[in-house]
Amino acid sequence: MAKEARKLIANNKKARHDYFIEETLEAGISLHGTEVKSLRMGKCSIKESFIRIENGEVYIYNMHISPYEKGNIFNKDPLRVRKLLLHKHEINKLAGQIAQKGYTIVPLNVYFSNSLVKVEIGLAKGKKLYDKRQDIAKKDQRREAEKNFKIKNLYS
Repeated sequence: MAKEARKLIANNKKARHDYFIEETLEAGISLHGTEVKSLRMGKCSIKESFIRIENGEVYIYNMHISPYEKGNIFNKDPLRVRKLLLHKHEINKLAGQIAQKGYTIVPLNVYFSNSLVKVEIGLAKGKKLYDKRQDIAKKDQRREAEKNFKIKNLYS
């Protein structure tokens, strides 16, 4: 069995900082030809994007895909709403979970899986300010420990 090739296009680091990610799903995305060409060149941003479920379908908003230079009239609006492709039971499960207070769906990564563009979405619960402070403190402690370990090994 061949190993699946994954080429990362865009990453949403802020999502992991602002939310507790409880579950992740892989979704396809409905795109036009020039958008795929632009993605192959790495021109994508999901920093400000969010996901909503409307009429039993999942859509991603504010996902910016830069227009393809050689696309002329075939280029679409860079911030247009794009449909995510999920199975009906996955959509129903997500809809039930976001009905609970404090849950939302956020895009985490955009990548090529073999030749298909995929979006990794996460069921997330918002972090409070003190949770973010704890994460920053842990990161600082880990960085300090790595620095001390490096200095210790340097003089050994």
